Amino acid sequence: MPVERRAWLRAAAAGALTLGLAGCGFRLRGALKLPFASLRSNLSERSEIGRELRAQLQASGVQLVEPATTGQSQPPADIELTVLKEQRERAVVGITSIGQVRELQLRVRFKFRVRSGKGRDLIDDLELLQERDLSYDEALVLGKQAEEELLYREMQSDIVRQLMRRLAALQPD
Repeated sequence: MPVERRAWLRAAAAGALTLGLAGCGFRLRGALKLPFASLRSNLSERSEIGRELRAQLQASGVQLVEPATTGQSQPPADIELTVLKEQRERAVVGITSIGQVRELQLRVRFKFRVRSGKGRDLIDDLELLQERDLSYDEALVLGKQAEEELLYREMQSDIVRQLMRRLAALQPD
């Protein structure tokens, strides 16, 4: 088959695929539409989950209201998200016969509650948990540390996505 004909067939196939995807209603996932305009939270700016969640909320058009300092009245907000616990865990789950670590389990726990601006519980205390297994080799310590950090970031992003879906499903006052 001549080269020109192959190029033409590839272009035609790409065009047909593009038209097929456009016709089926496919579109990239954008920012979630949240049913509230403002949110107050005790999210730490030093926390990776906190930074990512703040960015997602702002991308969705939500105004973040800072909590009042001691002696000030609380500024009004439609929703209040309280982080109760954010924790990274690392546990040994497999060792060799001579006691060397062979497998680790990484966990990220995020416990929170959501209340309406009027104080009504919308989501009672809830813990989101992500776990990943990681094989370990002492000869590859630096590579395994990088892999561990990558897995932690992936788990934190999963938690933020789960939390955003829960916030999108809320029915505030």
